[in-house]
Amino acid sequence: MTSSPLLKGFGAFADARRMLIAAAIAAVPLLGLPFVVGEYVVHVFTIAAYYVILAASWNLLAGFAGQFSLAQHAFAAMGAYASGLLIYHLKTPLWVSVPAGVLIAAASGYVLGRLVLRMRAIYLSIATWAFAETFRIVLTAAYEFTRGDLGLSVPALYGSVRGVAPYYTFVGCAVACVLLMHLLLRSPLGYFMRALKDDQLRAESLGVDTTRVKLFAFVISSGMAGLAGVLYAHYVLTLTPSIVDFSEMAKIIVMVAIGGLGYFAGPLLAVPPIHYLSSYLQAYGEWSMVVFAGIVIVIMRAYPGGLSAVLLAAKRRLGG
Repeated sequence: MTSSPLLKGFGAFADARRMLIAAAIAAVPLLGLPFVVGEYVVHVFTIAAYYVILAASWNLLAGFAGQFSLAQHAFAAMGAYASGLLIYHLKTPLWVSVPAGVLIAAASGYVLGRLVLRMRAIYLSIATWAFAETFRIVLTAAYEFTRGDLGLSVPALYGSVRGVAPYYTFVGCAVACVLLMHLLLRSPLGYFMRALKDDQLRAESLGVDTTRVKLFAFVISSGMAGLAGVLYAHYVLTLTPSIVDFSEMAKIIVMVAIGGLGYFAGPLLAVPPIHYLSSYLQAYGEWSMVVFAGIVIVIMRAYPGGLSAVLLAAKRRLGG
């Protein structure tokens, strides 16, 4: 029994070492990408990093904590508009408006979580969807304050969106969010989230404060979405209520489902190729979602766990 803490320590050390090695391997192509591809491809992968943050944060909430929220895109918009409106109305400097946007998104997640997280299954989904739609309507109707469909102009983080600085900022924040998720999932809170997803009643019987765990996951997920939204706002430079269209939430769900809901690597595997494909299917409008729906059906039919399950199955065969 005395060796158990020592074994756990070695296990944690080995896990951290594997994570650092994986991060170092991934860093080489990510850092070198702007020097071997054109400006448009760099732009595509910059936006892909935005979706990595959104998909990873939603995967934390739905895939690991079992809370199927439909408001992730709304929290991204919350962070984006909070930063933009502070600058537009109060002339707030970027170093104040950017963290304020993240904090406002996280605080909004806390308030909404207190209201809806006692609901389960479809009721939680409906409540969060209603919140997102209400927020979209408010952004559109309150055009004198939010500029509505006229568009809210915001400044760029570095004075311009050209160059490699925005790309490295997006990628760096995506990596930081993924590492934060890894640490959370390896902590006791991560185990509580999994227990909550597997069987909430049993987790409660074992003394887990399920409401607090769900609320924590909701706040962290909302804050990460807010960070993605703030970065996006100061990259596209013009905000409209279309950022809260349900098609954005559908895209996040598709990305996570194809990558593997509840798999840590799921969003990392699926988001870059899906967004890259999406950028070339934009000319076909809504037909792009039909293509993605077909891909989801095929993958879910063969491997319900998505690309992560495909890779794990291949690894088992090779290992065997």
